[in-house]
Amino acid sequence: MKRKPSTEATGAWIRLMRVQSRVLAAVEQDLKKAGFPPLAWYDALLELSRAPSGELRPVELERQMLIPQYSTSRLIDRLVDEGLAVRRECKIDKRGQFIEITEAGRDLQKRMWAAYSAAIEKHIGSKLSDVDAAKLCALLDRLGCSCSQAQQLSAGESASAR
Repeated sequence: MKRKPSTEATGAWIRLMRVQSRVLAAVEQDLKKAGFPPLAWYDALLELSRAPSGELRPVELERQMLIPQYSTSRLIDRLVDEGLAVRRECKIDKRGQFIEITEAGRDLQKRMWAAYSAAIEKHIGSKLSDVDAAKLCALLDRLGCSCSQAQQLSAGESASAR
């Protein structure tokens, strides 16, 4: 016989989904108010900028961002159209391609971080102490989310903003 989730586990699930949706919408709105494109643009540019040579295959970018392939394709098209990334043919496999971040893409990603980090502080940091945030990270780690990546992101962005 399969075990059903407890009332508490179901309540945690509902709260997790609601808060994720609400905070993400609030962050998106803050970026929009600051005149920036959607958060997915930042995420894609960040992943490209973190790649050793500033380029990834589309499938690698898709894996890093955890969004559907069709969304990745449209996002890449928009980034290329805006001059934030370029497509390059793979020299080894002519059918393959790489997406490479441009200097304009690096600049936008860095400028967006100011608004993005302010939104993180507004919607998360101002509501949780550092101790509470660490506890939340530990709980999310138990569900399979690695907050160590988020800490690396924060540290890396703080350094690049200086």
